Amino acid sequence: MSEPRKRILLIDDDERLLLTTSTLLEYEGYEVMTHRTAFGATTRIVDEKPDLVLLDVNMPGLSGEGLADVIRSNKRVADVKIAFFSSNDEDDLRRATAEHRADGYICKGDMFGLRDRVAALLQNAAA
Repeated sequence: MSEPRKRILLIDDDERLLLTTSTLLEYEGYEVMTHRTAFGATTRIVDEKPDLVLLDVNMPGLSGEGLADVIRSNKRVADVKIAFFSSNDEDDLRRATAEHRADGYICKGDMFGLRDRVAALLQNAAA
């Protein structure tokens, strides 16, 4: 019997990025769900129970950093893996990761890095 596919929730306001990133991750064997705004995302996480949330930092309304804080404060989903997924400077992403208790970050545009970092984060989730 095969192991169930890992589930990823990708939250980003860029529709093209959602399509290309979800296609790549689905090709890698993951089940990918997408969400276009920070609003309603916590409910979606509670309902869908993803193994990993890939979270854009720069979204209108509530930033990804703010959403990470909301997720971490919700007892029902506080332990979900979160990785910031952004084109921000790596120093800024490292700071945000530590400050907002994310599990890591992935730079947009680095598709090999995306694949490798997602695999590493999900491998750690199974341990």
